[in-house]
Amino acid sequence: MGIRTRAAILEAPGRIVLGERELELKEDEVLVKTHLAGICGSDKSIFRGDLPEKITLPFYLGHEGGGTVVEVGSRVREYKVGDQVMAFSWCNTFADYFKVPVSGLQPVPEGMDMDLAALGEPIACAMYSGMHSGVQLGDTAVVYGLGFAGQIIAQVLKRKGAKMVIGIDVVDGKLQLAKKLGTDVTINAKKEDPVAIVKDLTKGRGADVVVEAAGTAEAINQGSAMLKHNGIYVFYSWVTTPVTLNISRWHDDGFEIRTTALVHHTEEERFVWTPRVLRPVIDGLIDIKSLLSAEFPLSQIDQAFALADKDPAAIKVVVRP
Repeated sequence: MGIRTRAAILEAPGRIVLGERELELKEDEVLVKTHLAGICGSDKSIFRGDLPEKITLPFYLGHEGGGTVVEVGSRVREYKVGDQVMAFSWCNTFADYFKVPVSGLQPVPEGMDMDLAALGEPIACAMYSGMHSGVQLGDTAVVYGLGFAGQIIAQVLKRKGAKMVIGIDVVDGKLQLAKKLGTDVTINAKKEDPVAIVKDLTKGRGADVVVEAAGTAEAINQGSAMLKHNGIYVFYSWVTTPVTLNISRWHDDGFEIRTTALVHHTEEERFVWTPRVLRPVIDGLIDIKSLLSAEFPLSQIDQAFALADKDPAAIKVVVRP
């Protein structure tokens, strides 16, 4: 059967409205009643008009979300009505209901708060990145970019045994929150030279690991400039424009390059790793709730995006139907 739902529609850059759409399930799809949805950095980029080739307007926006299964297609065996699930697919989660192929879902791990499970995709991606960063006991590690992912990664690096975690951003509020959550040193890249400070803190050697989570050319190049010889460079950001890089240093200093956004790995890897990387969150080792900046009802989707877009201190804005 079909169902009508309220749904957020991006009509033009900077203009998002709440409309209605009819959802008809295909045989391999699952219908989910939305519990909560989050505004991602990629959502903000699309909202501002940075549209990847596969996206045309009007566009049903939203991919972070989760909820309860209310119907399954005729060939679906992996899920049943009543199951709690997390979205790992572009499926218009800013809606009362969303539909998604089985391949775009993950089961909610036992014991996970649904408010956090609904943000399972971005949490899992950041947790995976921190846990696969290569940080060893006693390392000096840098996280460049302290948004939602960066704040999580910084906590993970500290938990993994980094002697010093250095957080870099251009927003004082984000730096202050990172400090509160355990980051040892914070640097405002607008006010100070982060490369010089990291070199000074490491006696000229450079950081053992740098995680790039800002998504700018400056962050990428400064990150490589502050990394030690044979250091590990972890790419997390979604970079949508060409960037000029000092590749010779990557070659001459033998950097190990890792790309760690879990959602871009294979579906099979994602299915195995998601419950494993979410376990520390369920066990209370990583603070996620302090990163939730504001909550809006679905009826105020335009106001939610206005805040997420205009307030540089907003880390994760969520929408609840």
